[in-house]
Amino acid sequence: MSAARYDAIVIGGGHNGLVAAAYLARAGRKTLVLERRPVLGGAAVTEEVYPGFKFSVFSYVVSLLRPEIIRDLDLPRHGLQILPLESTITPLDNGDYLASWADPDENRRELCRHSTRDADAAVLFGRLMHHMAMAVKPILGMVPPDPASLSPSDLRGLLKLGGHFRSLGAERFHALHKLMTMSSADYLDEWFEFGPLKATKSASGIIGTFLGPRSPGTAYVLLHHYMGEIDGAFRAWGFQKGGTGGISDAIAGAARSFGAEIRADAPVERVLVRGGRATGIALAGGEEIAGRIVVSGLDPRLTFTRLVDPRALPSDLVEGVRRYKFRGSSGKVNLALSGLPSFACLPGNGPHLRGAISISPSVEYLERAYDDAKYGEFSRHPYMDIVIPSMIDPGMAPPGKHVMSIFVQYAPYQLNGGWTDAKREAFGDAVVDTLARYAPGIKSLILHRQVITPADIERITGLSEGNIFQGELALQQLFFLRPVPAWAKYRTPIHGYWQCGAGTHPGGGIMGASGRLAALEMLGDGR
Repeated sequence: MSAARYDAIVIGGGHNGLVAAAYLARAGRKTLVLERRPVLGGAAVTEEVYPGFKFSVFSYVVSLLRPEIIRDLDLPRHGLQILPLESTITPLDNGDYLASWADPDENRRELCRHSTRDADAAVLFGRLMHHMAMAVKPILGMVPPDPASLSPSDLRGLLKLGGHFRSLGAERFHALHKLMTMSSADYLDEWFEFGPLKATKSASGIIGTFLGPRSPGTAYVLLHHYMGEIDGAFRAWGFQKGGTGGISDAIAGAARSFGAEIRADAPVERVLVRGGRATGIALAGGEEIAGRIVVSGLDPRLTFTRLVDPRALPSDLVEGVRRYKFRGSSGKVNLALSGLPSFACLPGNGPHLRGAISISPSVEYLERAYDDAKYGEFSRHPYMDIVIPSMIDPGMAPPGKHVMSIFVQYAPYQLNGGWTDAKREAFGDAVVDTLARYAPGIKSLILHRQVITPADIERITGLSEGNIFQGELALQQLFFLRPVPAWAKYRTPIHGYWQCGAGTHPGGGIMGASGRLAALEMLGDGR
């Protein structure tokens, strides 16, 4: 065992682990972060996959980063610089397009081109979603109380939560209930008539889930992502200068400024437990490091069944983790391009290339993409969310050249016959072929193609089944049920062993809330 003893050892240098470490170090705790890979950030990394081209390899946009974290850790001082993505274009099969612009008047004119009724409804819908996001926002910042517990802290939490919901009023509470239980497509059917508009909005409800737009529960996922579009630029949809690795680097910089020590290329083999208490960790090379507390930023499966002996845990916890659904369903295709792509619906350069491009022409298109995945195949005509980071940040590619980031659904982890090199290339071909329907010359521009499947995400980052949220954002896996009942408050049955990853409340996205709430619980526990 090494002579140095730390107050806290954080396993995993993903953004939640780094946030937890920064808060602990800021409070004066001697903190060590251990990351398996040579690069920090987990799924929020920037890497030069092809000479001169920088890719946000996995996560690619930032929308939910909590403003209190930005403020508390003074992240702009450490390099946080979020550039706004101000539009979304949906190319249509008839050669037209649907656009969403940052300017409200321009946006209304665009909607009126397709449906004056929808243009009117969009104002009311936007207002309601703003209120719904505000209704959920306080929940993102609170430790989930256990409704089955009679402890004073849980009872106070439930009372606070009940008071919050009462304050919404009947109309907004009923609207929130519908959002929590309906499918995104069914919910949007109540508001809009233009198919591509419903499809593009409902696509936000399927991201990172093994669900289709008609599956109940996806309306909440839509709301979860919609929260990126409210209350100021820091939480607008945007792109970190230099790629999402820049966010991880900024948080790591803040952690180091408070005195945290961070080691890369340091894979943790197991957590050391003696007498029911965590006493430190053992690295893969055999080195042992002592710590007063150990914090896992890894997902629940790794936290409870790989880092510790599951036989030392209550059987209901182990069984709950076994039932916990990961079901990775997202892939990624990153392209290095010799020039700027031209879309048939809006040829040439223009402001539309500085925003997102959504391949979601109809709800039926999305549902058919899901049908392929349901039966164990990748989508032949997938949903794609595309950005061209070099249009927003020219430093991402050499002059005159570009990088394109394509988030893809569906690519199921449990693929028939398993993922092979041939299957990965066939998946990449399906993505590029679909893209070429809307950007006809794209294939001639491709200098390099990186195709990432859920199996690759698992292999590279360690995320179980390649789920980008460390577990689906399904109703049965939210709030006091995330990851399992009775253990949703960042603690574990092993004294001094904590969890802080996105597999805890409030879940995925580059948010940092799990890391912050876990650290505040640890510091409160210490008092």
